[in-house]
Amino acid sequence: MLCPFCRKSETRVIDSRASEDFAIRRRRECLNLKCGRRFTTYEKIEETPLKVIKKDGTRVPFDRGRIFRGVEKACYKRPVSAEQIERLVAQVESEIYQNYEGEVPSRSIGELVFNALREVDQVAFVRFASVYREFQDVNDFVEELEPILRQTGRS
Repeated sequence: MLCPFCRKSETRVIDSRASEDFAIRRRRECLNLKCGRRFTTYEKIEETPLKVIKKDGTRVPFDRGRIFRGVEKACYKRPVSAEQIERLVAQVESEIYQNYEGEVPSRSIGELVFNALREVDQVAFVRFASVYREFQDVNDFVEELEPILRQTGRS
């Protein structure tokens, strides 16, 4: 393992532990006497590349970053921490890899994010829903909000 600071290849593992989303977290230390800095690495199992089947039928490589960016946009200026977003994305990614092999419809990914976001922040959920469900007018918003309002007793 190369030290990211001095680029020498002599490092040692100080600590290893399993982390969320099927990765191994390793704390390392550079053995170069002039450097000696510590850093963290993550080892992740390399899975068979997953393809996403888009609405138009095209297939693109699965990109976790797209989910993260979509959730991040929905949570913009909301009291949702980066940790909460990361956990949500890791949960969705984990469910995808558990339930699909080779290909996954984009609609299924959207539903997983949609359901997970509902539990995190209702405003972010509605923002995501407006894009995901392609709301055309205010009536579409009202239809989506009615179950939430009934649940909170505000209808």
